Amino acid sequence: MDKQTVWKETRIFAYCLLAAGMGALAGSHSWAARPPIQTVSAATLTPSSIETSFAPVVDKALPAVVNISSSKTTKTAEAMPSEMDPLFRQFFGQQFGGDDNNSGSPGNSGRRGNRMPRNRTEHSLGSGVIVRPDGYLLTNNHVIDGATDITVTLGDKREFKAKVIGTDPKTDVAVLKIDASNLPTLPFADSAKARVGDIVLAMGNPFGLGQTVTMGIISAQGRTNLGIEDYEDFIQTDAPINPGNSGGALINTRGELVGINTAILANNGGNQGVGFAVPMNLAHSVMTQVMEHGKVVRGYLGVVPENITPALAGAFKLSASQHGVLMGDVTADAPAGRAGIQRGDVVEEVNGEKIDDANQLRMRISLMAPGTTANLQVLHDGSEKMVAVKLGELPGTTARATEHGGEEGGPASSLEGVTVDALDSQTAREMRLPSNVHGVVATNVEQDSAAYNAGLRQGDVIQEVNRKPVTSVSDFDQALHTASGGNVLLLVNRNGHTEYLAIQK
Repeated sequence: MDKQTVWKETRIFAYCLLAAGMGALAGSHSWAARPPIQTVSAATLTPSSIETSFAPVVDKALPAVVNISSSKTTKTAEAMPSEMDPLFRQFFGQQFGGDDNNSGSPGNSGRRGNRMPRNRTEHSLGSGVIVRPDGYLLTNNHVIDGATDITVTLGDKREFKAKVIGTDPKTDVAVLKIDASNLPTLPFADSAKARVGDIVLAMGNPFGLGQTVTMGIISAQGRTNLGIEDYEDFIQTDAPINPGNSGGALINTRGELVGINTAILANNGGNQGVGFAVPMNLAHSVMTQVMEHGKVVRGYLGVVPENITPALAGAFKLSASQHGVLMGDVTADAPAGRAGIQRGDVVEEVNGEKIDDANQLRMRISLMAPGTTANLQVLHDGSEKMVAVKLGELPGTTARATEHGGEEGGPASSLEGVTVDALDSQTAREMRLPSNVHGVVATNVEQDSAAYNAGLRQGDVIQEVNRKPVTSVSDFDQALHTASGGNVLLLVNRNGHTEYLAIQK
């Protein structure tokens, strides 16, 4: 008998012994001391105890999730051929580029490395959610920011040009409109009732692949201090979110919209199981204001809140368990200052709800309308008191809105290409401006705008519009809306010196 046959028969014999032994053990009473193996009958596996498929939920929800493609044109400097290829310069001379040794020669521009301005079109892909059957959609601001052309593709492959109704960069929410009707929508969930451990599905257009669904759970609630947006109250999830998912839907197992997928935390740009979504309660609040008023306004206290660290608690003789936030600064002529709140006070509650950190205070106040009263429980010099504060309007919170479609120019402000914010006392001190300087600060000036070409720059303080003083963002917008003619005359303060700039609207 050869070795191969012997080895084969030996294995068969071993298997037989093993089977016999297992059978004997199964019938032996000597194993009665071991805990019996628990089995679950088929009757206990009901749909209420375990989900075997989310297909019914997906079938209803997915048609309301759309793909968004946008493009914008930017100006870049393109090198002349003489810069790129030494042979070109050898055959055609220096008149095309110039060099340091012949910068003054005839036919030479005197500049080393001439560059030709060139338009470049940038494309991006994202997702969106239909929230009204008459064509209103929610997405992220960064999906369509600066876009000159926005195309929305539905699940049935129909394509529509979209216009921007308004955006709120502070929360990264944007509202779009397409010319369509009888569209599928998603019902809104109360995101405040979402719990850590809830199963969620992320829907969107990752990597431009088309409609995709991933599953996970809510990993955390109220994530803040991520440095992603100005106002952060994110839902964290491990449902895979990848580039292109931005603006898509995060839904629960009932098919309700819990949040708008916004960001991922990853070293390589891909999914690492840590994704973030804007909670639907916040997104809905922003959407409502944008659709009804064309802008977002937020409540304003006029304080600089600080988290209470152990060191600060010791310095202010607070207990280690003290909740609330410390007032690091209070603007005297702002709502909180006028109501009597002082530097060093601790705000413990807002309208009966406990405050745990500075971001929570900012979020609570920002969601309240200007003019309403916030009842604050304040700890002042060891004694608690209630302070009623009539909220103001947070400076510089106007959302960018436009009346025309994305194909005609995308989001626009009152002065095309210019974003402004209020000049508060703190900003004035940081800019070392005299106390008698009032106006608005240009926080962004696009390089291809008429304002930039006229000389306006980021950080300039606009004190007058058409010889009329402006002291707030609303003053600035009103002055621009009432300006007659094609030119706008601005009085600008730059580094303590003023100058006039004439801008073609």
